[in-house]
Amino acid sequence: MDSPEGATIRSEQKFRKFLKSLVRKQPQDLLLVIGTGVSAAVAPGIPALCSWRSCIEAVLGAAEQLEVLHPGDVAEFRNKVIKERDLLVVAHDLIRKMSPRTGDTKPNFFQDCLMEVFDNLEQHIQNPVVLQSILRLMERGTMVLTTNYDNLLEIFGQQQGKPMESLDLKDKDKVLQWARGHVKYGVLHIHGLYTDPCGMVLDPSGYKDVTQDPEVMEVLQNLYRTKSFLFLGCGETLRDQIFQALFLYTVKNKVDLEHYMLVLKENEDHFFKLQADMLLHGIKVVSYGDCFQQFPEYVQDLAAQICKQRSPDAERVDSTTLLGFCSKSLP
Repeated sequence: MDSPEGATIRSEQKFRKFLKSLVRKQPQDLLLVIGTGVSAAVAPGIPALCSWRSCIEAVLGAAEQLEVLHPGDVAEFRNKVIKERDLLVVAHDLIRKMSPRTGDTKPNFFQDCLMEVFDNLEQHIQNPVVLQSILRLMERGTMVLTTNYDNLLEIFGQQQGKPMESLDLKDKDKVLQWARGHVKYGVLHIHGLYTDPCGMVLDPSGYKDVTQDPEVMEVLQNLYRTKSFLFLGCGETLRDQIFQALFLYTVKNKVDLEHYMLVLKENEDHFFKLQADMLLHGIKVVSYGDCFQQFPEYVQDLAAQICKQRSPDAERVDSTTLLGFCSKSLP
């Protein structure tokens, strides 16, 4: 039986209006950007999935338990997590600290810590509603990229019989295929994936081969110009240096674009200021509610609305069929 709180959330969701400019998009015209909020909704039992802060703290805890980082270093990094505003810098420094001293950036103990933190992910999927909605959109041509290290979407999709693929930016051929729409169930991890720490990168310098490749950059930035990006569970993505390097630095006239970001509206003044600021980047900020528990059902209802749209191709087929029928019916 539903709790009163759950019933209230569903009631509010039922009467919520969606932007018509968003729900009238064709699925193939969208590109989803998945952040930590999606993982937090799907697997709330793993704190490391909830935010960069939680992830770093969990890695430090694992390093302490496995005794692979000096206690003094653990204390120093915990202090950085509290004081440092840019947690991606802290994460990058931590990877370097736990890598070989030879100058090789291949993580060593960092990999072990991540494997400890993300052990048996599939057993922690508690609320797959958001993942089901994302897969429904992918079936209809929506592309997906993520700033997350985890592969919850791929795990769930494989359980549903989908040929999911995890991609990273170091595989140029695959990235080009994905960007051109040839990898239907591909998920591009712009920071890499925890199962392959050698491919994990936290600052643009690690992707010089990509950012200095005109062919790759043109294809990726063309996505930002021609698709509508829909940010799900993304708090600081626009401050993410890799996302900026890939999509924001050289794309001109961003104010003329039409992207969307779903956010939690905890404070009205902050929310409306964010709305005004993001419009300068061509991003429409939309509230999914004033509590995080509303996020999964909002995404579910939004995806259902978008998937209702008939494609122009289908309408052309219907028109052609109708004209053919009429001509045959004439004496």
